[in-house]
Amino acid sequence: MDKEFLYKNAPFILLSIAVLMQYNLFATPAKLEQVHREILTEVAAGYITRSEFSGMKEQIADINKKVDKIYDLINERSFNGFN
Repeated sequence: MDKEFLYKNAPFILLSIAVLMQYNLFATPAKLEQVHREILTEVAAGYITRSEFSGMKEQIADINKKVDKIYDLINERSFNGFN
């Protein structure tokens, strides 16, 4: 870069840096870590883990089997005339 380019564009460069600094457009590692922690807590509050999901899936499968047995029992009794 030559001096003429710097003298011509110095106000624009300084103004751009000032705006970037004023509006905190530069991300610092501390700020990124804070945002990362906030995201993790929000996700943990709203979603479940894969292991919890698989456990719930097994429980739902067991419930469905029991409901099917009850349904079959009701159908068997209604066919035998027990209403």
